[in-house]
Amino acid sequence: MALRAGRNVTSSANLIRPMTKLIPLLFVALFAAGCAGGSKSFYVLTADGPTPTGSGRAIGVGPVTVAEYIDRPNLVVQSEANSLAVAEDHRWAGDLSASVARVTAANLGRRLGTGNVRVYPWQRDDEISQQVVVDIRQLHGGADGYAVIEAGWRVYSLPGRNLKASRTFVDREALEGDGYQPLVAAQSRLLSRLADSIAKEMR
Repeated sequence: MALRAGRNVTSSANLIRPMTKLIPLLFVALFAAGCAGGSKSFYVLTADGPTPTGSGRAIGVGPVTVAEYIDRPNLVVQSEANSLAVAEDHRWAGDLSASVARVTAANLGRRLGTGNVRVYPWQRDDEISQQVVVDIRQLHGGADGYAVIEAGWRVYSLPGRNLKASRTFVDREALEGDGYQPLVAAQSRLLSRLADSIAKEMR
């Protein structure tokens, strides 16, 4: 499948850390002239599997915020140290922050053995025992063939909203092939490991 990138967006130095290694040939493979006609493709982030059924500890996930540069319908890849390529014809099948919340909720439910997981907003805090708030600061692909993530997260006990844990999670994952589908799959694996780090503090 051929790929096509759209416009470039120049990032500030504190938004994207400079890449230490770029592989031009891989970038060409990712962003060469694409399919004729410019038909759009849509992608979804996936959890490790379905949320367990039944009851259990009540967990709320959200709000989830995403950095401004990825808060858009399009997939984003870092083309150079301080430049981003926005894929005009390759888009998220829905709101990115809602997708991250959905995937994180399912992954946490599986790790903590509960089917009682809700996504923000919910009606009453006294129905939730723990709340997970996530701030996605980076989530994109790079010309070096890796997807990257930086996420700040906090766990509160409810209804008193007492802070129990606050961490920053940084990781990267190699793409298993060229193209946007492998990129989204790598981003899903990064969200899986994000859930690992959160669940360790919630057990």
